[in-house]
Amino acid sequence: MRNSHPFLAMAHKLADAARPVLQSYYRKPVEIDVKGDSSLVTDADRAIERTMRDLIHAELPGHGILGEEYGPENLDAEYVWVLDPIDGTKSFITGKPSFNTLIALCQNGKPVLGVIDQAILDERWIGVSGQATTLNDKPIMARECPHLKDATIFTTGPDLFVRQKSIAGYEAAFQAARQPVYGIDSYGYGLIALGFGDVLIESNLQPYDFCAAVPVIEGAGGVITDWDGKDLTINSGDLVIASGDQRCHQEGLDVLQRATA
Repeated sequence: MRNSHPFLAMAHKLADAARPVLQSYYRKPVEIDVKGDSSLVTDADRAIERTMRDLIHAELPGHGILGEEYGPENLDAEYVWVLDPIDGTKSFITGKPSFNTLIALCQNGKPVLGVIDQAILDERWIGVSGQATTLNDKPIMARECPHLKDATIFTTGPDLFVRQKSIAGYEAAFQAARQPVYGIDSYGYGLIALGFGDVLIESNLQPYDFCAAVPVIEGAGGVITDWDGKDLTINSGDLVIASGDQRCHQEGLDVLQRATA
């Protein structure tokens, strides 16, 4: 059964438009700039986001947009598209296909539709609030993992845990889990939804880094919150934990909260 949502066709259209732009830059020399927050950006990031923004402006001019490269527009709108043209720019510029285009639609601040699109591997996760998550139109489910001690745990890299609170939480969670995997980017959300990972912990995020993952993880039977266990919205902070099993998620929260108390 395919997902349904009044704006799902638009989400696909945005992802379809982003793909050829991304593919045209992949594993080719690109100019790299360093932004004010020391993160990297390329011409590919800018071109992809501009392509998606132009489509939204043309077809849904009353909707808001929050994008990584060109900032906020009309955030007071009921519907706001949250765009990350290339989540995992470091992976993109080194030719490693763990990066994704992330597209979320928030209704009154809550993520209700999410797309994780990996253009090189031809993989597209679709999450719609209240519906089963799909990968390339086939329903998928997270796997059971009751205990953190048995979990495969993901993060992009320890260097992203920059504050003492986040460092302490990261170290405690990774020591408590069984198998750490690094360099995962947002691809880890898709792997958890697919049943090939158990927990993902990240820090130093922005809404465009996690909003798309919310419906994807939840629709696969998983849980995704901030480190206090609160639901994620467009206004959430930078600390995120996602799990395929509610029991493991609670253990992870307990470890994080003890370490950061």
